[in-house]
Amino acid sequence: MTSFTISGDPNSPSRLHRSPRARRTTRALAASLALASAALGLSGCDSAAAGTLRGSKLELPVAGGTAVVDTGTLAVSARAGDGRRMVWSEAAGGGLGKPGPVTRTADGARWSYPAKGLAVTAGVEHGRLRIRLRSERDGSVSWPVTGTDRAASSVQLPRGEGLDIPVRDAFWNAGAEKGGLAGSSVDVGAELALPLWGYALDGSQGAGGSSGGRGHGVSYLVPTDIGTSLRFASVGGRLRSTAVHAFDGGEGTREYDVSFALTDGDPVAPAADYRAYLAQRGQLGSLRRKIRQNPANAKLLGAFHAYVWGEARTAAGVDRLKRLGVDRMWLGYDSGPHPMDAAAVRAAKKAGYLVGPYDSFANGQDPKTADSPTSAWPDRVYPDFCIRKADGTPETGFGGRGCYLSSRAFEKAEPTKHYLADRTRTMTANGADSYFLDVDATGEVFRDHAAGHEMTKAGDRADRLARMRRLSRDFVLGSESAQPWANEVLAYDHGSGTPVADGLWKLERDKPTWGGYYPENAPTAFFKPVRLPAGLAKAMYDPKYRVPLYETALHGSLVNAERWELSYEKLPAQKTTRALLAMLYNTPLNYVLDGPSLTEHGAELAALQRYFAPLHRAAGTERMTSFRWLTGDRSVQRTVFGDGALTVTANFGSTAHDGLPAGCVDAELRTDARPRRLCPAQLTPAGPAASK
Repeated sequence: MTSFTISGDPNSPSRLHRSPRARRTTRALAASLALASAALGLSGCDSAAAGTLRGSKLELPVAGGTAVVDTGTLAVSARAGDGRRMVWSEAAGGGLGKPGPVTRTADGARWSYPAKGLAVTAGVEHGRLRIRLRSERDGSVSWPVTGTDRAASSVQLPRGEGLDIPVRDAFWNAGAEKGGLAGSSVDVGAELALPLWGYALDGSQGAGGSSGGRGHGVSYLVPTDIGTSLRFASVGGRLRSTAVHAFDGGEGTREYDVSFALTDGDPVAPAADYRAYLAQRGQLGSLRRKIRQNPANAKLLGAFHAYVWGEARTAAGVDRLKRLGVDRMWLGYDSGPHPMDAAAVRAAKKAGYLVGPYDSFANGQDPKTADSPTSAWPDRVYPDFCIRKADGTPETGFGGRGCYLSSRAFEKAEPTKHYLADRTRTMTANGADSYFLDVDATGEVFRDHAAGHEMTKAGDRADRLARMRRLSRDFVLGSESAQPWANEVLAYDHGSGTPVADGLWKLERDKPTWGGYYPENAPTAFFKPVRLPAGLAKAMYDPKYRVPLYETALHGSLVNAERWELSYEKLPAQKTTRALLAMLYNTPLNYVLDGPSLTEHGAELAALQRYFAPLHRAAGTERMTSFRWLTGDRSVQRTVFGDGALTVTANFGSTAHDGLPAGCVDAELRTDARPRRLCPAQLTPAGPAASK
């Protein structure tokens, strides 16, 4: 069984139920993984010698082995401690020209490529190889070139929660029009949930998910994600990927930074490496700390999430939920003409629920014709705050209406005009204690050319982060598809749990199939059930490809859920899979509710929430310390949180495994005498088929 475990204690409760072989394998992995050392606060190779230069080959000691950088081409290879050799990157695509002389530094070396205007430094930091490129002029570089090692077996990609894709898989080697990756390019900063990817090598994930010993892999972290894209190609039926970074002075992307780490080839190792990276820099948020700063954040633990409409956003609707036995919920509502009133908010808070409005600071329209109250602003916010492209035209806003508004313009005006503070005060006058701020934490950021509030994409991030930090002091704050740069200020997000494939946007634009924003009390875009095309369903929800990269990196920092337009009932064919994934990853389900849906699905929701609540209360503030496949077909999967605080086993297959029926999940708290079982497909409106 493949196992990644950060804890170094071989007798921890999370291991007591495992076979002797599994315990031996886990102990070996925990002792040897560079990223485990980093997570435990060890310094890796920072105190070691600065390596050796042999001709054009710079050899540097990294945690677990040695990295070799070819200063002539930027090709990178590695040698593990057991002697295994591997290719981390081929030479930079298109060539770099003749290199300048190599100068040794305290932790590595520096050199240049004069023809490309590039200066390079290479060194070791916390056991990782770190290579930094700085360009003196605009241009681009295609590097690193990854997945070319003949032993490469799978690629880890943080699309939404995360994917582990066998490099020879025919589905993913197809083009994007068929749901695959070949020929596609993803923006690392805008379209990936984490700025990383990784590869495992043959021998890391064998039959039953076990390598029979230590495996091998590589993690690529790109903190300079703005301006970086990852391009996929199928070569000989195998997926390869090449990073491309655009050096642009105006965009502020003249520096490019890539860190490489030797891993054990575990499917979540790159994310564990990134969690350690964030912690080492003091950039890893803590939900426990957020609860201490604002105790209302504790009400997220055990809560499902729901956007409410019609009767469900009234005090009577809230009371119905409570009577069903739902003890924790996050309730959100849109900014239309009938928000939750003060009585409904009081009922929600009395029930122990969080409640708050949907808002956006990113869209502006003419107040006389605005199609949403969140797009109407006072004075001349519209059009004066519109983001302007280089040609002076405004950046078109939501749904092709109005414009995107500049975060820099708001930040400059806020000390005297208080547009954002006034908006927040108005939106929460009903007593709401939570806030959902659309778009702010996503990867989509803008450069603004408008005179008086010019900004780069990095500046846009910084300004959004500043205003989210202010909001988080008083509200349980959430945003859309939260990028890790926002993890310290957000308490929850909606969207990073969903591995969105390109075909989803096309389907959502098909209003007759997907639904629209009507009727007002129950828009069909949210409530109409939809059957995903086979290719789209495979790309997004086939459990054999799904791995918890986002939770490995950020569980215990914030609470992550799926996109709001993909409510639990929206995709009936995926309900069992999504329920099992939620329990396995210790993440809440996201619903939309009105009066009729409360009648039809309320008992089922309550049964699922009752099962989830004690698990999330026990482990929601813990890190995910282990993810494993228990079967060779990946149909049975297990997670561990904390030092054995919670162990969850999910069977996505069609036959029972070790006493766990197909389509069911067992969860075991440290204090449990036996696992708690849930079989989601057996739940009916009459009551739960869940037991302890």
